[in-house]
Amino acid sequence: MTSKDLIHTVEVAEPQMTLTLTEICERGECHAEFVIKLVSYGVISPVEDIPEERYWQFDLAALARLRKALRLQRDLKMNLPGLAMSLELLDEVQDMRREVDRLNQQLRQLMGEW
Repeated sequence: MTSKDLIHTVEVAEPQMTLTLTEICERGECHAEFVIKLVSYGVISPVEDIPEERYWQFDLAALARLRKALRLQRDLKMNLPGLAMSLELLDEVQDMRREVDRLNQQLRQLMGEW
């Protein structure tokens, strides 16, 4: 197996960590209105489905997605519907790449058995 064939995994150090609306805004360096709009477009989601924004809690994945949305908006001047669609397509591409990698690994294992 070459270094090119290795699969790298990453573990989140604090999987239970949550952030309030204020904290995610501070860490994402954005306004609460932007986060609320991202939630309404389904770009990010609070950990629990609570109607009042002041009780929302977000996980680290939501923070990472918020930062990605901010970069897309800043770099490509995307509007919110465009952000939502682009992030969904990027997620699909990432899922397909993972599947291709998994299938390639299985194929290499099968070819090694022959």
